[in-house]
Amino acid sequence: MPNAETAAMSEPLAPPWGWRGPGTGRTAHVEAAPEFQATTSQVCGLYPFTAGSGTPTAGTPIGRHQLWGEVVCLDPLAWLREGLVTNPGMFVLGQPGTGKSTLVKRLVTGAVATGTTPIILGDTKPDYTLLVEYLGGQVIRVGRGFDRINPLDAGPLDQARQRLTGADADAETLRWEVRSRRLSLLLALATLVREARITNAEEVVLGRAIDLLDERLPHDPTVVDVLRILEQGPNELRSATRTDSADSYRAQTRDLVFTLDLLISGSLAGVFDSPTTRPLNLDAPAISVDISRVRAAGDKLLTAAMLCTWAYAFGMVDAATALADLGAAPRRSYLGVMDELWRALRGAPGLVEHADALTRLNRAKGMASIMITHSLADLDALATEEDRAKAKGFADRSAITVLAGLPPRELARVHEITPLTGPEQRLVTSWSAPDSWQPGARHPGRGKYLIKTGERLGIPVELSLVGPETDLYDTDQAIRGAG
Repeated sequence: MPNAETAAMSEPLAPPWGWRGPGTGRTAHVEAAPEFQATTSQVCGLYPFTAGSGTPTAGTPIGRHQLWGEVVCLDPLAWLREGLVTNPGMFVLGQPGTGKSTLVKRLVTGAVATGTTPIILGDTKPDYTLLVEYLGGQVIRVGRGFDRINPLDAGPLDQARQRLTGADADAETLRWEVRSRRLSLLLALATLVREARITNAEEVVLGRAIDLLDERLPHDPTVVDVLRILEQGPNELRSATRTDSADSYRAQTRDLVFTLDLLISGSLAGVFDSPTTRPLNLDAPAISVDISRVRAAGDKLLTAAMLCTWAYAFGMVDAATALADLGAAPRRSYLGVMDELWRALRGAPGLVEHADALTRLNRAKGMASIMITHSLADLDALATEEDRAKAKGFADRSAITVLAGLPPRELARVHEITPLTGPEQRLVTSWSAPDSWQPGARHPGRGKYLIKTGERLGIPVELSLVGPETDLYDTDQAIRGAG
């Protein structure tokens, strides 16, 4: 009897298009296989891996490669540790509704799972409250009648300084760190209220006032304390203003006093003019500072809330790092999420400089940052060319750029910062607008992203939600509920 191999060889082979007849699976057309030409030195390097791009496996799984189907992982800190990038900064751009927050929420969830503490630095809608509560984290709700944040609160950073001897170089470094953060934020808030830059003379006076309060008070000063000591006008402040009489001093500091008074009695009253009511708990698995309750009061208060949140959170991270250096606390890593970045920059001319100073101070502290905005056009709308140039620096300094659906004119701006090939631009453009008017049609760019790092070719990835993510990452619940 013939064996099985001989029997198989005797079976007739189907023709190229399949068997004729009903139900035989015959096809009407067979596409020609794609053909590629290359030199022998190039082709031999492809075989046997003719498909696949070697996508990163370090970090949180965020989806599959749109061409090869491989799992793509992303995490700024993990990529930094693996040498894939030079800094843990990440900039996310995309039109509303394309899933920017969904991607970031997946990264937040992955960070908690790997021991990194995510900190949402000012949730304006709020988008992250439900997720942070689900993860067992801390949610701080800032607003009148709710939680308050003292912009000048040094928190554990001052405690770390007090653990060191007065003549210790590390103690002196921490003292200047505290002073720098307090002064930077106070200048930013004053600039926001005045809608103009603070003068050099006023900056000198504010710095000296902070120094005096640090020497005299047993607790963290508040804006009220700064205003009070400016109105008292002690000799140290008169000396700083180069005046020799009380009348001259009052004339010199008149505008500054009214500016600080606005922080207390104006549109910002009741939010940033008293001690912090609920400090950040850095032992929590995740933290969200919900500032959605101040949104109704206008952009000025919202901008102030974002700036205060940034400064306070970065100060807490610095404190944790200092305590870890002293062996008084475990060493941790953090992921800072700064959503709707443009809102914190457009409040007044010069705010970009202060925001840049606040964010730069957290480098080398074991903290990654994710900045999110709709487009670079948001930054182009800033008041001065100097502000616009500095704002673009936020994107330029980020080692990782993630692009969701964007129109061609926006990609031209992005190309100036992150080089994009023609096919990459066409791919991202194809995600930017629905091609159907049918109700309920899925946006073509929802959950699709292009990850760029330096001069490397981008990684096109599509994210799929699993389990409870469908509800936890949903940012459209309020819209559907209103219907």
